[in-house]
Amino acid sequence: MTYVSRRPWNSERPNILVIACSDGRLQENLDDFLQNHLGITRYDRLYTPGGPGALAMSGVEFLRSEQFRRECAFLVEAHQVEEVFLVFHGPAADGPDEATCADYRRKFPRQSARDIRGQQEQDAAELLRRGFGWHKTARVHVWRCEVTAEGGVQFVNLQPSTR
Repeated sequence: MTYVSRRPWNSERPNILVIACSDGRLQENLDDFLQNHLGITRYDRLYTPGGPGALAMSGVEFLRSEQFRRECAFLVEAHQVEEVFLVFHGPAADGPDEATCADYRRKFPRQSARDIRGQQEQDAAELLRRGFGWHKTARVHVWRCEVTAEGGVQFVNLQPSTR
């Protein structure tokens, strides 16, 4: 059986790239945030374990971060991306440990959820300071999707945005 989409193909590339963790538990929340808070409905997606953490040199996987940076550079250059949204995730300060990003848990198995939150902030600062490996100038925005103790989901801006 073949399914035919009701929407025609749109040949115009979006100029926004969202880099987020592939954790499907937060997919609907991320879509809601992008559409209803930021007004973003068309964007390139780069979802991978750890999301923007995969770009950072922290942990023990230097080769992975270099490869991921090359993939991002390709997308930014080839798709003429003007804005990049990096979205980390984990528990809020009072949130459940099970909301901690599994990729960060893998890279930092002995760290607490609180320590991992701090590591994500360090990684975000390092990425903004060091750059991403692409030649095009793209505005970068950094957010963290946080699960609260009550099960709510909030998005916290980790750096001033020009948007």
